[in-house]
Amino acid sequence: MIHNIIILLIYKYIMKINLFLLKIFVIFLFTVSGAFAAQSEYFDEGKKLFDDKKYDDSKFFFERDLVFNPKSEKSYLYLAKIFDESENDYEMESNLNKVLLLNPKNEEAIYLLTMLKIKLSDYEEAKKLLEKFNMACESLCLKQKVLQEKLNILTP
Repeated sequence: MIHNIIILLIYKYIMKINLFLLKIFVIFLFTVSGAFAAQSEYFDEGKKLFDDKKYDDSKFFFERDLVFNPKSEKSYLYLAKIFDESENDYEMESNLNKVLLLNPKNEEAIYLLTMLKIKLSDYEEAKKLLEKFNMACESLCLKQKVLQEKLNILTP
């Protein structure tokens, strides 16, 4: 009898702990989902401003998105495009490399980096990137010819 009472008390104690842990878990889920919603709002707002050619304003939102999601290849890609507009080749290349680190098959990043390497007259790197682009292309395959023509101009 005493044994059953002890087991019942232990069971009630465990149930209280489980209920407490469940409450903490639910609060955590709401907090995390709110952070993800804010993060996607930052990207969406940045994209809208980018499309309106408000590059400085959009840059702020893409950087903010990266605070919440450091693996956002889209934000890095748009930052690279912003730096392309301002002709900051170093920052453009840095952001494109981050995109390719996160997703080595991102064809737009490969294309933009190849164009940058051609612009900088880096023949060897442009040639390697063109080969990589040829293997990864899905939707930008029509740009292969443009890249090849520009690369041929650089050919020593």
